Amino acid sequence: MRIAEISSPDLRSVHGETETHQRLVSQIEASIKHIESLSANKTSPVKTASAAVDLRQCLTQLSQHAPFPNSLKLHMWKLSYRLWNACVDLSNTAAFRLSSSSAVATAELRHIAADFLSLAGDVAGIPSPLIKTASFYYKTGSIWHSLKKLDLASMCFERATDLVSKIDHCSIIDSGERKLLLDLNLARCRTAWEGGSDPNLVIALLNRCKGLLFGLCEHHTELTKQFMAFGKSLLSKKRNKNEEEGHNGNLSNLSEALKLMNEALEVCENGLSVAKTQEEKLELKGLRWKVLRFIAAIHLQKEEFQSVIKCVKVLRDGGGGGDSGGGGGDGHPSLSVLAMKGWLGLGRHMEAEKELRGMVIDEGIPEGVWVSAVEAYFQAAGTAGAETAKGVFLGLLGRCHVSAGAAVRVAHRVVGSGGGGEGSRVRAKVVAELVSDERVVALFAGMEAAKDKVAMHAVLWNW
Repeated sequence: MRIAEISSPDLRSVHGETETHQRLVSQIEASIKHIESLSANKTSPVKTASAAVDLRQCLTQLSQHAPFPNSLKLHMWKLSYRLWNACVDLSNTAAFRLSSSSAVATAELRHIAADFLSLAGDVAGIPSPLIKTASFYYKTGSIWHSLKKLDLASMCFERATDLVSKIDHCSIIDSGERKLLLDLNLARCRTAWEGGSDPNLVIALLNRCKGLLFGLCEHHTELTKQFMAFGKSLLSKKRNKNEEEGHNGNLSNLSEALKLMNEALEVCENGLSVAKTQEEKLELKGLRWKVLRFIAAIHLQKEEFQSVIKCVKVLRDGGGGGDSGGGGGDGHPSLSVLAMKGWLGLGRHMEAEKELRGMVIDEGIPEGVWVSAVEAYFQAAGTAGAETAKGVFLGLLGRCHVSAGAAVRVAHRVVGSGGGGEGSRVRAKVVAELVSDERVVALFAGMEAAKDKVAMHAVLWNW
């Protein structure tokens, strides 16, 4: 049964502070009727803001006369839902969607509707009143968050958290209510993170979400994504500070990001153990691969090369993580680059060369990636890697489109800073063979390659 359909007795027949209650509730109902007319007539949002001020004043006065009889509580619930539905209608009008001030005013009305439910409290005849009130606060907080009003969003999420803390979570069996508990905690974490709260505090809040998974694959997926998002955010935020903080600060930041990615991996693998359908298994398997690739990349930045190789091996084998839904390993193009740089870091150039040559047959690797890989290989291998760099580049010419700019980058890297000696002569010979290949010459034909042609001439002239 809908709340609006629950019968309520005549408020005038209730003893106590009936007169005061009736006067304030009548004022609130009149304001709500006014807001309902605004949504119907598509009136200026300025009037909505004014109505919100009036409602907030009435609500403040009414709160001073609590507690209330059950009949009044039920009436307050009905009025709250009417106000909420009016907000939905307002939000769906074109005039309100185009105005940021109207969006704020409507969010304030939703906030009042949630406060109205909270003030009414439990009422006989309405199931799960705490969950319903928390849901209003969660939805309102999400709207405040989208409007970048993080302080108001945090206020709503914390109020909702207080309400659901009074419930034994183990007694909740409804899937929607379980999802609300997780979504609420994740939203609270995101708002705290974006609001500049202590990262350790936010991560502690995020870890509490592990108690709200209820053995559901969907919940494991959401929590995995959130751990991973925070890890990526931390890498992005700290990258700009590394120049100021120095190498030690950089390592510390990478370690923090690695912890978050490891948390994501743990939750994801636990999710694989409870996944039932093939679709669930495939989604979590793909997510696990993505997390592992991030972990490998962080290990590479920390110069923990053996760990990079281990991650790549796990990804290629497709093992671990329980029943992952069958199929082979991860074939992401980045694995060859990660593996090559890992082997180079370990000083094992033969294995690195094998990975580099393997890129020639992998059509999924973008030009910028493999050119960067060729540069990294030659930088580590030196003159001994010149022939390999040339061979890889010419091999790529045979299978995919290669730009003239890529040829310039490779030639410049192989030539190096010039100088004398046997090494310089070897590099010069390799570059001469590279640029004289008819396929490379063809790259510089046409006006679109004019700038690259000038750049190549400069490379050859100055070696």
